[in-house]
Amino acid sequence: MSGTNSPEAVKKLLENMQSDLRALSLECKKKFPPVKEAAESGIIKVKTIAARNTEILAALKENSSEVVQPFLMGCGTKEPKITQLCLAAIQRLMSHEVVSETAAGNIINMLWQLMENSLEELKLLQTVLVLLTTNTVVHDEALSKAIVLCFRLHFTKDNITNNTAAATVRQVVTVVFERMVAEDEQRKDIEPPVLVQGNSNRRSVSTLKPCAKDAYMLFQDLCQLVNADAPYWLVGMTEMTRTFGLELLESVLNDFPQVFLQHQEFSFLLKERVCPLVIKLFSPNIKFRQGSSTSSSPAPVEKPYFPICMRLLRVVSVLIKQFYSLLVTECEIFLSLLVKFLDADKPQWLRAVAVESIHRLCVQPQLLRSFCQSYDMKQHSTKVFRDIVNALGSFIQSLFLVPPTGNTATANQAGNNNAGGPASAPASSGVVGIGGGVTLLPAFEYRGTWIPILTVTVQGSAKATYLEMLDKVEPPTIPEGYAMSVAFHCLLDLVRGITTMIEGELGEAESIECPAVPEGANSQSSEHRDGQSVSDQADKETVSRAVWEEMVSACWCGLLAALSLLLDASTDEAATENILKAELTMAALCGRLGLVTSRDAFITAICKGSLPPHYALTVLNATTAATLSNKSYSIQGHSVMMISPSSESHQQVVAVGQPLAVQPQGTVMLTSKNIQCMRTLLNLAHCHGAVLGTSWQLVLATLQHLVWILGLKPSGGGALKPGRAVEGPSTVLTTAVMTDLPVISNILSRLFESSQYLDDVSLHHLINALCSLSLEAMDMAYGNNKEPSLFAVAKLLETGLVNMHRIEILWRPLTGHLLEKVCQHPNSRMREWGAEALTSLIKAGLTFNHEPPLSQNQRLQLLLLNPLKEMSSINHPDIRLKQLECVLQILQSQGDSLGPGWPLVLGVMGAIRNDQGESLIRTAFQCLQLVVTDFLPTMPCSCLQIVVDVAGSFGLHNQELNISLTSIGLLWNISDYFFQRGETIEKELNKEEAAQQKQAEEKGVSLNRPFHPAPPFDCLWLCLYAKLGELCVDPRPAVRKSAGQTLFSTIGAHGTLLQHSTWPTVIWKVLFHLLDRVRESSTTADKEKIESGGGNILIHHSRDTAEKQWAETWVLTLAGVARIFNTRRYLLQPLGDFSRAWDVLLDHIQSAALSKNNEVSLAALKSFQEILQIVSPVRDSEKPETPPVVNVPVPVLIGSIAGPGLNRPFVRTDSIGDKLGRYSSEPPVVTDELEDLNLWWAAWNAWYRIGSESTKPPVTFDKLTFIPSQPFLTALIQIFPALYQHIKAGFNMDDLQKLGVILHSAVSVPISSDASPFILPSYTEAVLTSLQEAVLTALDVLQKAICVGPENMQIMYPAIFDQLLAFVEFSCKPPQYGQLETKHIANAKYNQAEWVALNYVPFAERSLEVVVDLYQKTACHKAVVSEKVLQSIIKTLRVPLSLKYSCPSESTWKLAVASLLKVLSIGLPVARQHAASGKFDSMWPELASTLEDFLFTKSIPPDNLSIQEFQRNESIDVEVVQLISAEILPYANLIPKAFVGQMMTMLNRGSIHSQSSSFTEAEIDIRLREEFSKMCFETLLQFSFSNKVTTPQEGYISRMALSVLLQRSQDVLHRYIEDERLSGKCPLPRQQVTEIIFVLKAVSTLIDSLKKTQPENVDGNTWAQVIALYPTLVECITCSSSEVCSALKEALVPFKDFMQPPASKVQNGES
Repeated sequence: MSGTNSPEAVKKLLENMQSDLRALSLECKKKFPPVKEAAESGIIKVKTIAARNTEILAALKENSSEVVQPFLMGCGTKEPKITQLCLAAIQRLMSHEVVSETAAGNIINMLWQLMENSLEELKLLQTVLVLLTTNTVVHDEALSKAIVLCFRLHFTKDNITNNTAAATVRQVVTVVFERMVAEDEQRKDIEPPVLVQGNSNRRSVSTLKPCAKDAYMLFQDLCQLVNADAPYWLVGMTEMTRTFGLELLESVLNDFPQVFLQHQEFSFLLKERVCPLVIKLFSPNIKFRQGSSTSSSPAPVEKPYFPICMRLLRVVSVLIKQFYSLLVTECEIFLSLLVKFLDADKPQWLRAVAVESIHRLCVQPQLLRSFCQSYDMKQHSTKVFRDIVNALGSFIQSLFLVPPTGNTATANQAGNNNAGGPASAPASSGVVGIGGGVTLLPAFEYRGTWIPILTVTVQGSAKATYLEMLDKVEPPTIPEGYAMSVAFHCLLDLVRGITTMIEGELGEAESIECPAVPEGANSQSSEHRDGQSVSDQADKETVSRAVWEEMVSACWCGLLAALSLLLDASTDEAATENILKAELTMAALCGRLGLVTSRDAFITAICKGSLPPHYALTVLNATTAATLSNKSYSIQGHSVMMISPSSESHQQVVAVGQPLAVQPQGTVMLTSKNIQCMRTLLNLAHCHGAVLGTSWQLVLATLQHLVWILGLKPSGGGALKPGRAVEGPSTVLTTAVMTDLPVISNILSRLFESSQYLDDVSLHHLINALCSLSLEAMDMAYGNNKEPSLFAVAKLLETGLVNMHRIEILWRPLTGHLLEKVCQHPNSRMREWGAEALTSLIKAGLTFNHEPPLSQNQRLQLLLLNPLKEMSSINHPDIRLKQLECVLQILQSQGDSLGPGWPLVLGVMGAIRNDQGESLIRTAFQCLQLVVTDFLPTMPCSCLQIVVDVAGSFGLHNQELNISLTSIGLLWNISDYFFQRGETIEKELNKEEAAQQKQAEEKGVSLNRPFHPAPPFDCLWLCLYAKLGELCVDPRPAVRKSAGQTLFSTIGAHGTLLQHSTWPTVIWKVLFHLLDRVRESSTTADKEKIESGGGNILIHHSRDTAEKQWAETWVLTLAGVARIFNTRRYLLQPLGDFSRAWDVLLDHIQSAALSKNNEVSLAALKSFQEILQIVSPVRDSEKPETPPVVNVPVPVLIGSIAGPGLNRPFVRTDSIGDKLGRYSSEPPVVTDELEDLNLWWAAWNAWYRIGSESTKPPVTFDKLTFIPSQPFLTALIQIFPALYQHIKAGFNMDDLQKLGVILHSAVSVPISSDASPFILPSYTEAVLTSLQEAVLTALDVLQKAICVGPENMQIMYPAIFDQLLAFVEFSCKPPQYGQLETKHIANAKYNQAEWVALNYVPFAERSLEVVVDLYQKTACHKAVVSEKVLQSIIKTLRVPLSLKYSCPSESTWKLAVASLLKVLSIGLPVARQHAASGKFDSMWPELASTLEDFLFTKSIPPDNLSIQEFQRNESIDVEVVQLISAEILPYANLIPKAFVGQMMTMLNRGSIHSQSSSFTEAEIDIRLREEFSKMCFETLLQFSFSNKVTTPQEGYISRMALSVLLQRSQDVLHRYIEDERLSGKCPLPRQQVTEIIFVLKAVSTLIDSLKKTQPENVDGNTWAQVIALYPTLVECITCSSSEVCSALKEALVPFKDFMQPPASKVQNGES
């Protein structure tokens, strides 16, 4: 008002008033003087008021009746000009609010008169309006009169007036209510308003304030008027239309709802007047049925009237919107009516406006919620909300099923299925041609019904078209598609509204729930504080949730039915998008509320939309069968079928692909709508994955099929990339879809990436769905090699990768499925992907930055690695290869941080079996090599044993020799590592052991590990040794060899690290166990020849059978064990069971030595030698025990122990003393000698067994008979001296006997002819073989020992002599070896496997020399005397001596003679010494025979004997005779008579008859052994006439011998003469001639001898006999043989000495 009451405005008003009055007086001057006067007095009046009052306006208002009077009078003139002037002046006054109530009443009366006179109608309306709007002074009758005035003007003939009046009425009605509102505002400060309870019954108006009362009366009369009743208050109304009345009612209800809500009087009006009125007016619409014959009912049915009907609907809309809470029951009726108006039998326009009304409701979700609460959730109430939704659905269906009248065009369906072409469209305006092409308008099309989609409203606002047609009286024609479009929008808005509302409330509820107090923390106080509010909140939420669930369950069926139908019918992308969005939001909402059935139903609908029509996808049909398929919903008695998608929808085909099915079924086509649905599906899964739950299955199954049809294939990390289908008609994609594919594939990936935001339960649903999908895909892939669908596997991988941060919760189901199902599938592609997925997950899991890190979360690490281990149980090699590649990558990236995961990783390598192919083994081995070279220091020490086991297992693989050999190298490297890091490893292992021990004790079980109770570090070594031991008996020789070398090198190099107590385990469990196995394998090995070593490798003949190859192993093993026994004796001997071990070792040596293999047996002896070279422990405990003769300062460089491929010498940095110190603080235990002796005797027994067994001749002989080789025998015998040194103290005769047998047998063994050139010298060289030398050495050692030994040992001499003499016999009689026939070497052929006897002569001769030497030393020994050694020697020599020239070697008999002479020269004096004891009695005859056999041998000298040779031999004979003359005959008195007699006879015989009969004439004189005869004669004579003769007896023997000699000569000569005479001219036999010659020579010799002898020694008779020969000699002169003659001449010459003159008789007698 500031504008109207400022001083300037007031001043202006006064001026204007005065000018108005002046103008009025001017106008009325002539015609209407009274008016003029009144005007002039008015001027004065105004001036006076202005002058007298400060508050001019108030004063004006007080006097307004007077001030206004002139103008009223002016209006009364009915002059247009004056009237206009006055009305303008009055309006000016009004606008300044200077009109009082009375003045106002006067003005209204004046206006009424003008109205009745139809004057200035528009100006009137204007004035009324100004009057009522500027102030509130008009009330009651005045007000009602003013309102009636306006109404009356509304019904004039003039159109402009009508319309202006209508507008004015509307404004006035509004003003009335606005006043009431203002009045209420003022009162509000005094007393707050009370909201009306719906059931108030008050009719009284008396309590209402003035403005309120006016409003009440006005509203009441409007109802009366619409109902065609008389008004109470608006007196003077002449006519009224219902349409206008309804419009006014609507505007009041719409604009002033609070009036009705705050005042009971008004709300009463609503209930009692408005609602019944509306219901009454609706009745024609309800009853009317389109097309029903009127005749059927008696009363004509009133036709619905568009204007009223439409306005009624508007009123209803307002009532429902604004007063729902007051009019619950009434609204139920209204809503039911609305639903009825949608029926197909109602007029089109009615249905259209009804749909518009419903649309208005649909955009008010809170209202819908109230419906649901008030009706649907009450027990006996109509399900209004459900009915509305279902009605919309039926409405939409009815539009398709019943073509609307006026649209008869139906689609021509024939021949229009051509893919990709435009859909056939009805011939109506739907198809608009643009530039020759055909463009479709947005439309729905279903089974030939084509309904365009019109743009009817903006989303979310219900802007109606027909409800706004207030000027139309006739029902308008509704364009085709309008109703459908509105209904479509209703659905969309309904969905949008409900979901937005519920989700908003859900969000609030959840945000209140979330900040809950953590359990347990100050729960008391919190409960105390807000327990109340929390429980209220909870109740409230329970209620809300019930409402939400009811709303959804009420509407989902109808919505789904309608939306599915629309989706199927939609040809417009935008419409499709909207439908899909609605389905998606509903699905998500149902999901959030946990309404599974409805959620799945919506999802199914989207899924079905994504796939081609009638696509056979079991998961959809199965799931939906229960809920949807062919289920009809009953909507108000109409049966509505769920329409499943039809295939006729005209859509552009964008892709052709193969269906994913077991049997190929041709192709299917995807339309752009399918792709659109697919994107919605992806969107759903992406944004609402958390609420999908079990319906993930539907979603994923569908996606899988789509992906398959589109030909997307998985690539790394599980993402899908476009790829071609492998077989069948290849996928055809349009460019449109090609550009879409990367996007789809991207969304697909993002969908699974977003799984990281799902909660655990949802994630499990997702995983389960993927697993079951994968199982289906696998079932399909069985039995055919069709490309399988890898969708599920790829997505499992992707899901796993993005959820690494909480991998624990999904790891088991995920990997379990991949492991147990996918990786074991027969289809290789499927398998490959399973393995790819699994290994990728494991690798990703290990590299992921977990919180806490894996190093602190061992459980998780083991969980992650476990599937890798589980893969080992799968037999498919491709899976295993993947597994191993994964291991390799893990090692390369994570090797340092595996920690407790090592056993699993190593287990994987170790699980590779022999039969799994080379590439697998190779890859696994690569991993192992990496571990050994790089990761030993980083792994827990407890895993080292596993590394050893795994490396060992690779050694045993027989696929690839190189791998086996390299793995042995690895074992060596490992042992090296153990050695270098020994202390650290030991500490760690002991710590671990203690922990395990404690655990075991707690559980009450015993600790179980191999080689318990050795210390853990030792166990590690033992495992290593045991593994190498296993490799030492591998079937392949190369592996055995390498393993053996490594085993013994390791024990040799690192054995000192073991605890003392562990050695027995090494000996028994490792070494002896190995020896047993090798022995067994060697003895059972195959003797078949191995052709060639595969490929072009040639095998040496010494290794061409398995047996020979095993022999090598045996040799290596035995040598290795022996070496350990030797070098580690100081450690082993103090152990308790050393002697038992020693026995076992000897047993092994024995069995090897007795094996029928030269290589093994010889090696066994070498090992035997090695263990015998050990010195006994030194007594002085201070001295470190070093092996004999080694006094090298430490460190000692032990050999260069090279493991396979390792050429580094190994330096031992600890002296043996240090080692001993490490094991015990006290000085090393020195074993007592007794025990030591036992060891040596055990060795002697073993040696004896070997010797006796190996040299025992076999019973039968054939080609395969095994005969020990010379080197073997040599080695065997060479062992004895060393052994003997240790046992000599207890060595007795029995042992000697045993030894003798062995020596004898050994020497007797023949050689095979093919070996002979290497062993035998050429026959002519007299050389000993090494074996023979060894035998002699052995005896020599013994003899020397006896020599210095105690007395009791000396009784062994004879035995040694026996032994040697036996060897001497070999010279003439080589030993026989069993039944074996040996050939003389000269006759043996090299290439035949015959046996060749050795040349024993040198050996026998050497033995003889030894005998002589020995005898020289021992001749006087008691044992030698008493055991008749001399006799044995003579007896032995008799053989070669008697054979003489028949001996195999000439040297033999010569040596024999020389030896005999030597022996006798020593032995005879001894014999004479003991003559009395009779010990030598038997020796003399033996000697006699021997000498006789030699001197008068039966063997004939060889023809080629030269004269010089003969002479030399003769000189030997002479030597013998000299011996007789020197050593025997002089001592005749000490020698048995018989023997002396024999000697004499022998000399006698030698002196005459010792000629040989084989000489040629020319040589005869030489060959007659003249020297020998001479010697014999001389000896005979010497002893016959020696003055030394002490006894007459001896002299007698000599004389007798002489006379016998002479007598014999006489006889020979006589016989010769006789024969000569008888023979005449014939020569005598050669023999006789020789004999005579010899006799003649003997005679001459005899005479010479007699002459030399002392005359007193010659008996007279002897001379007589000599002389008596003379005549006989003379008689021989006639003989014809010149030889005889010359001999005769020599014989006769000496007789000249007898030619003496005869002496006197006396003299003669004296003499």
